[in-house]
Amino acid sequence: MTAADLERLAGVIDRPDETGRTAARQSLQRLAGTAGNLGRLEDLAVWLAGVDRASAPRPLATVRLVIFAGDHGIAAAGVSTSAPEDTAEDLRSILAGGAAVNVLAGLVGAELHVVDLAVDVDPAGLPEAVTRHKVRRGSGRIDHEDALTMAEAEQAFAAGMAIADAEVDSGADLLIAGDLGVSNTTAAAALVGVLTRSDASLVTGRGNGIDDATWMRKCAAVRDAMRRGRPVLGDQIQLLATVGGADLAALTGFLLQAAARRTPVLLDGVVPAACALVAQRIAFRSVDWMLAAQVSAEPAHRLALHRLSLEPVLDLGLGMGRGSAALLAVPLLRAAAALTEIAGAAPVPDPSA
Repeated sequence: MTAADLERLAGVIDRPDETGRTAARQSLQRLAGTAGNLGRLEDLAVWLAGVDRASAPRPLATVRLVIFAGDHGIAAAGVSTSAPEDTAEDLRSILAGGAAVNVLAGLVGAELHVVDLAVDVDPAGLPEAVTRHKVRRGSGRIDHEDALTMAEAEQAFAAGMAIADAEVDSGADLLIAGDLGVSNTTAAAALVGVLTRSDASLVTGRGNGIDDATWMRKCAAVRDAMRRGRPVLGDQIQLLATVGGADLAALTGFLLQAAARRTPVLLDGVVPAACALVAQRIAFRSVDWMLAAQVSAEPAHRLALHRLSLEPVLDLGLGMGRGSAALLAVPLLRAAAALTEIAGAAPVPDPSA
């Protein structure tokens, strides 16, 4: 994945359709009677009209949640209360249908796919559909070594692009980017810190409820990872190889290819938001195809969304990842789409009457 390859990818990403956005806003304001009466629903409807290139966007009938799973060597630094093997256990729970995200996906009718990019588990014990894009078992400890080789980072990035293509080709109307992995918030914080030029203490959060001592270890790990990431800031694939991970590299490729295929994506937590920041560095127009479903308690999440100029749809304090909060935003998007359809079908008042 050379700089020229990334430049070509950026070149095929267009902005959403402004004509559809304008028509949708006008029809919604006629429906509501007064501008602003629909509040955030109007903004969501206008965004959908733009990405669907129509004043009345299609119903979001086919929603796909893709969870990018991977282990991170930085877990060995004691930055989380979870054990590294918890990633594999959580992955198996989702595959068995027994996780909270399975319940939420069922409620909104979303199809859920899990992709193992770097879980530290024998792939022989998992379905081939889950492991076909596996790059390695765990990523390197980013405070003193690279997460990936450049070849592995390119492989993961290309895998994410291929996953996006497969979902779009099979009819997805809306994609959700989820994540799964112990200590993946540490890697995400390092990426956000480097990309926003923030101090490590300002991007390091409490993850799954860590105490002060663990937070200080996590902050030191983020600081050291950021120190290693700054020299490669100009090369986004190298940055992902240095302080990211296979799951984050794949998620970044996924976001960019979805934008290239003109397919909207809902971002869930801090990990997808960090990847969106990397994607923005590659193709600034790609962010127009993304919507922030929520804002979590992770300080890096708020910083990333501010830099991306994305306003979250929800603020429920959810920190589960896996795409859970994004699933809760789907009914609101469907409501916005339905209102736009009704508004588009309503007769235009005759000003002379």
